[in-house]
Amino acid sequence: MTSAGPLSDIVVIDLSRALAGPHAGMMLGDLGARVIKVETPGAGDDTRSWGPPFVGPDDDPISTYFLSCNRNKESITLDLKSDDGAATLTRLAIHGDVLIENFRPGVLDRLGFSVEQLHDLNPRLVILSISGFGHDGPEGGRAGYDQIAQGEAGLMSITGPDAEHPTRVGVPIADLLAGMYGAYGVVAALHERNATGVGRVVRTSLLAAVVGVHAFQGTRYTVADEVPHPQGNQHPSIVPYGLFSCADGTLQIAIGSDGLWQKFALEFGLDPKAEGFVTNSDRVGNRTAVNEAVNAVFADYALADLLPRLEASGIPAGEVRTLDRVYEWDQTRSQGLVITVDHPELGTIELPGPPLRFDDNPFAGGRSEHLPPPGLGAHNESVRGWLDELDRADSSYEKTDSSHDTTDSTPDTTGDRQ
Repeated sequence: MTSAGPLSDIVVIDLSRALAGPHAGMMLGDLGARVIKVETPGAGDDTRSWGPPFVGPDDDPISTYFLSCNRNKESITLDLKSDDGAATLTRLAIHGDVLIENFRPGVLDRLGFSVEQLHDLNPRLVILSISGFGHDGPEGGRAGYDQIAQGEAGLMSITGPDAEHPTRVGVPIADLLAGMYGAYGVVAALHERNATGVGRVVRTSLLAAVVGVHAFQGTRYTVADEVPHPQGNQHPSIVPYGLFSCADGTLQIAIGSDGLWQKFALEFGLDPKAEGFVTNSDRVGNRTAVNEAVNAVFADYALADLLPRLEASGIPAGEVRTLDRVYEWDQTRSQGLVITVDHPELGTIELPGPPLRFDDNPFAGGRSEHLPPPGLGAHNESVRGWLDELDRADSSYEKTDSSHDTTDSTPDTTGDRQ
């Protein structure tokens, strides 16, 4: 069992800001990677100013948005347009394993760090590039913002009460998905590097991430030529499946098979073989009548009585919790989904935890200790000190190696060191 995490030998240089790239970096940090977040001097990551809510001292407030996507990272400030900033980023690229960026296409090239230049510095470097709509194509240069991507990629057109009220998802899902896909691609590229010795570029975008989760809604159009529309809190292809009312609130049920429907109907006094109710296809075609029948039988039950009865009958069901009740729920905490960190300004705080656990390892993400989201530039000295140590080690290696073989005195600057 490890307490350092499965990626503890990996160094990540995180040039990204806002959410998609930082979320990818945080996922890698949760798995034990050393993540060095490069920020703009003075201002830092955009999300440091996103709020309210802010917490902490009035003269230096801390954004809870920033806290949500930057645990397990160090922060160094660099002006990449300056000689010192460019030189320091060069050293980081030489000694890193992964570089994350979500600049608009072409920006990093203009700063002197194109893919070709980065791979000249370190052929083993895995580069994760996240854009709004893709790095090429007729609209590849567009800036990417989550809600715009949710709309452009079709997600809002299938979310909400009806077609006249397209609705964004309650979290920046395009950003989060792009970060997740990006981290997934990075791990694959690192695995490939073990065999080839060479890094590669991993690309994704907010557009790609949303289209990537269209699932059955996508094939409704690509195969069946149907254009999906939102249906509120009801499943478009399964009935009854969604949000229903009871005597003192709401709950959700998921009748995902005809067998479950028969059990449900018999338990609550409905005729499972009534005309239009027998098969799922029948029920989808008679959605209004089926849902009215379910609401009618639920109307006599309080939520506290109805949920246990559904569970005892083997019917998937659940309530709709507010976030305070989610984070105080024993089940949430039992899964390591709330972690405690010691923040230098805020003291001991709780954060949403990593969603992964490994068998025989009680620690969320695989690491036994999580780092708080960093203060701006909090690790300037320690990161530069680490780079100095590596440079001295490389210099010593050159001198030692040259005394034995003068045909190749190239220092080993290919990363995989921490």
